[in-house]
Amino acid sequence: MTTLLSLGYGYCASRFVALHGEMFTQRTGTHRGEPGERDGTRLLTFAGTASPELLDAAMEADIVLASAAPGEAGDPFLPELGAALAASSRKGPLIYLSTIGVYGDTGGGWIDESVTPAAASPRARRRVEAEAAWQALGRKAGRPVFILRLGGIYGRGRNALIDVAAGTARCIEREGQVFNRIHVDDIADAIRAACLSSDGGIVNVVDDEPSPSCAPVRFAANLLGRPAPEPEPFEQAARTMSPMALSFWADNRRVSNAALHRLTGAPLRYPSYREGLAAIFAASGGAG
Repeated sequence: MTTLLSLGYGYCASRFVALHGEMFTQRTGTHRGEPGERDGTRLLTFAGTASPELLDAAMEADIVLASAAPGEAGDPFLPELGAALAASSRKGPLIYLSTIGVYGDTGGGWIDESVTPAAASPRARRRVEAEAAWQALGRKAGRPVFILRLGGIYGRGRNALIDVAAGTARCIEREGQVFNRIHVDDIADAIRAACLSSDGGIVNVVDDEPSPSCAPVRFAANLLGRPAPEPEPFEQAARTMSPMALSFWADNRRVSNAALHRLTGAPLRYPSYREGLAAIFAASGGAG
């Protein structure tokens, strides 16, 4: 029997289960709703306090996938489940989904996992602290820890096709600014590879091609046969941006995914936004 515990059964975890759930004979996930079941995964309620059932699941989990963002108090699960995970006899990997936002701004230069995080925003600094907390738990429990640092996530139900079709897409231009993205199916494949490895480590889960913000919007508009939104200079758009959006635009970097290719041993399903959006368009008839 191989058991999976998904701490935060959201977009990435549920897609991982949809593609690779057959790896496990038993799956448990957490959400904020009532206990139940989805996709053959038992769902337990977690709203800050761990139930006896969740504590038991933590003790019995061969593999733990944590995908919930930390709050101001830190990782939401470790205060409640850390002791149980440390005491468990199971020794499969602990997999934590983080973000490439921990690197901060590199002025558009190429970076890899050897670069020390230089997060500037409080939100990104909390991610760095959460990564360290999961790594410390792994050392205490004698379990490998994978920190998967994700690029901008897109996939079915979350992509530029939807924004263009709804008329909400924006084409913000800032000279020299690029972003890494990653299709949720490629995230699922990275998680699968981590599940099968005993090494642990930090891996950037990003596409092959950092590109400007407008690039996927224009490509989506072309697929839909619609005009692309008029370009907006960043300096103008910034006047109405939220602090979170401004922190996102403060960072400019090109992130290498060589370690991801070594981990999976295969090319990405969707090396860039072009392949990813084209596949979504074909599968959905343009609905996204």
